[in-house]
Amino acid sequence: MRMRNKKNLIPRMERCAAVQVFQPEELRGQWAGLLPGCREVRAEMGCGKGRFTAATAQAAPEALLVALEKVPNAMVTAMERVCAEKIENVRFIDTDVLNVPAIFAPGEVSVIYINFPDPWPRKKEAKHRLTAPKFLAMYWDILPVGGRIEYKTDQAWLFDWSLEQFAFMGYELEEATHDLHQNGPTGVMTDYEQRFYEQGVPICRCVAYKREDRPATPVPEKKPAPEAP
Repeated sequence: MRMRNKKNLIPRMERCAAVQVFQPEELRGQWAGLLPGCREVRAEMGCGKGRFTAATAQAAPEALLVALEKVPNAMVTAMERVCAEKIENVRFIDTDVLNVPAIFAPGEVSVIYINFPDPWPRKKEAKHRLTAPKFLAMYWDILPVGGRIEYKTDQAWLFDWSLEQFAFMGYELEEATHDLHQNGPTGVMTDYEQRFYEQGVPICRCVAYKREDRPATPVPEKKPAPEAP
């Protein structure tokens, strides 16, 4: 279902223009220059309402966090949160993840966050999942050797499928759990994650590293893609 436009969306976004990048392609290879003393650039593939974005940026003030979000109605809330808390090391881009190659240079992003993406549950929709091979190949190109992807979802079937894709594309899995908060809250939560946790829904999380300086595994023409149960 399409999210309804928020009241006064445009003026609200205009008030937060200082943290939005309107021509991200012009910063390709130069993102670190936006933050004095920047030690690394991180990217979030779909920031939603920004709870994770804000808290993660506050915990790592030496890192520039670039948050991508193609739904302005969600992104405006994230922008307002960052502005209200006066967080200096976040920038937002209103764009689709498919535009990543035009936005970031090879090896420019040290950490990629993918939190609770659309599961695209039908088999024929598998190519749209953010952990599908074509996306993992794009991430591979913008990560340096040792760069990592941190991935969370509440969909166990999607998580298992994603683990297979990470391995297939040459990533090394160093952390993987089907119940991240089994022993209590762990790490920074998104708005969705907090809700799921309160409902007792297990959260799956993994960390995948790029360990070799080589092209990602070629994407096969056909690969089985299970549907949601």
